[in-house]
Amino acid sequence: MAADIGIIMEQALLDSTVAGKNLAGKYLTFTLHSESYGIHVLKVREIIRSPNITAVPQMPAYVRGVINLRGKIIPVINLRVRFGFPESASTDLTCIVVVQVKLPDGRATQMGLVVDGVEEVINIAATDIEETPDFGAQVSTACILGMAKIKDVVKALLDIDKVIGGDIPGNLTIPRVPAATLVGGSVQLF
Repeated sequence: MAADIGIIMEQALLDSTVAGKNLAGKYLTFTLHSESYGIHVLKVREIIRSPNITAVPQMPAYVRGVINLRGKIIPVINLRVRFGFPESASTDLTCIVVVQVKLPDGRATQMGLVVDGVEEVINIAATDIEETPDFGAQVSTACILGMAKIKDVVKALLDIDKVIGGDIPGNLTIPRVPAATLVGGSVQLF
């Protein structure tokens, strides 16, 4: 019996390590509603201060409009609203992260993401990434690649193609991960 438990635990560790190896790499981390998130850096094209955004009628609430970025029209969405967080006033830290996304029909396009602030570009090792926890049957975590443990803080790593993709109607309900720190290798929620 104890040997069986040891084998199961070993397999679970191997599975999470394999998942982490697939996700390891450089990520741009940013904040939304006092929470930290990451996007794989290869998806990021540039980060710009928030320019004037031209509203487009009859768009969902999370679509802010479009911007003219060096002659190219780029749609802009507010990730706060897309994730169901309350909208807030812009600050000096508010910016737009321009990303390259793959739409459900296979086309690639650039989109602007309004975020509260950019933190850093960080290399995340496979050992610092865990699978997304199961939040229950009614909560979809399809747009979360995994959870990274960085400097005693847990950050959700986003599949930005699925966040933007349009295959999920309305606002996404991102499970709110309680503020957490790592103490002695284990996560403590508060």
